[in-house]
Amino acid sequence: MAKEIEKIATIDLSDIEKLNTISNSDIEAVNTILGQPPFMTATGGTISTDGDYKVHVFNTGATFTVTTLGTPGGAGDQVQYLVIGGGGGSANAPGGAGAYRTATGFTVTASGYSITVGAGGAAGNGSGVAGTQGSDSAFSTITSEGGGGGAASNSNSSYSDNGSSGGAGSGGSARNAASSGAYGNDGGDTDAGIGGGGGGGGGASAAGGKNVSANNGENFGGAGTASSITGSSVTRGGGGGGGGFTNTAGTNGAGGAGGGGNGNNAHNGNGTPGTANTGGGAGGN
Repeated sequence: MAKEIEKIATIDLSDIEKLNTISNSDIEAVNTILGQPPFMTATGGTISTDGDYKVHVFNTGATFTVTTLGTPGGAGDQVQYLVIGGGGGSANAPGGAGAYRTATGFTVTASGYSITVGAGGAAGNGSGVAGTQGSDSAFSTITSEGGGGGAASNSNSSYSDNGSSGGAGSGGSARNAASSGAYGNDGGDTDAGIGGGGGGGGGASAAGGKNVSANNGENFGGAGTASSITGSSVTRGGGGGGGGFTNTAGTNGAGGAGGGGNGNNAHNGNGTPGTANTGGGAGGN
């Protein structure tokens, strides 16, 4: 017994240093031998790899299933998410972007999580009918509401409880005062009596532009927000741009960066829809 104690007592500093410099790859190898994977395993969506991360993209409703959690004590039970609601449909005024919600460190368990992917809102049918709000997207307890629909002529903008608002209609005074949510921005105002496509739709990171002249493009859509969650930087959640002046080849408002549709140029047809799978609002007519 004395020899064993002596051996323990005579471990030198270099041996201790070796114990303190075990690499992550060594830990992963030990975990694999013990049957505990270092990273989470999961199924669902279109799967790709970004460094040490697996990326699951859902463009339709499905289920995200965590089959095995990773190493305890690390990030083995946590995910990063980006959930964007459907963009608002346009009418005389453009639609707003869907709510843009993202965070890291969301804790999951080894179970299935239903995924809902919101669709874009419908366009208004005729000058007196507003566009409809986009539908909600959801993951677990995270719900991103669809963007507000564009207003009809002579109307204030519609709004989304936590997404961006659509623009105010031409001839309307100001947008609804309750049009801003925590995960989006206001639609643009329009001066009373001015024709055209109304104010711009709100985007994920900026409000829509105000319609201050009958024949210019200042009623642009609010800009979206960039994210590298899928491996490269992509901007999503742009608001729709407002249309040009009635029966005139005026300058339409550009859609916000991140999928917002451009407004119609001459107020004699529909604006461009928001880009699919971005939560962008549709352009006004």
